[in-house]
Formats: sequence, structure tokens, C-alpha cells
Amino acid sequence: MEPTTLVYLQQFLVGMFLLNSVPHLAAGLQGRTFPSPFANPPTIGHSSALVNVFWGLFNVVAGLVLLDMAPITIGYNGGFIAAIAGALGTGVFLALHFGKFAWRNQKQ
Repeated sequence: MEPTTLVYLQQFLVGMFLLNSVPHLAAGLQGRTFPSPFANPPTIGHSSALVNVFWGLFNVVAGLVLLDMAPITIGYNGGFIAAIAGALGTGVFLALHFGKFAWRNQKQ
């Protein structure tokens, strides 16, 4: 049976959540601050390392719950492509978003 649009959306979100967990966990586990939705201003200011560990873990759990609901088979198929598209889209967006602020901080 062919997956539905909802399944592909869930698989897209798997890629988004799992990719987004990486920078938050990496910063938090190193004891470093990093922007999060809970910062002031949101996604621009920095949150504590502990907040980033919790936010990163939330992203891992959300991604794994969605993965359990909509399993992905690695290979050339719609689900895998949807998950990669979610990760790639999130990665490009975050790189461009945070790149703007990193550049500003380097100029000062």
C-alpha cells in the first residue's frame, strides 16, 4: 500500500527534529550557550547549556516518536527522501539563519 501524504509529512518531520537535536545537544553537552526558542529574543539570544540539553533531547524524542509512527526504510523511496528533505531543509535554513548572527558577532 502506498504511504499517505500524512506519512510523508511525519517522515519529513523526523528529519527536521533529528537534525535540529544535533546543535542543541552538542552545545549543551559542552557546557556552552546556544540560541533556542526559549532565548530572549527567541532563536537569536542564547539559552543556557542545560536548556539546550533539554531542548535537544525533546527534539530526539519527538523525532523517534514520529519515526515509530511512520517507519523509514533506507534507500531510494519516498519516506527516505522525505526524511532527507526535512533534514536538508532544516539544515539550510538554520545555517543561513545562524550565519547572519555569527557574521555580525565577528564584525564587532
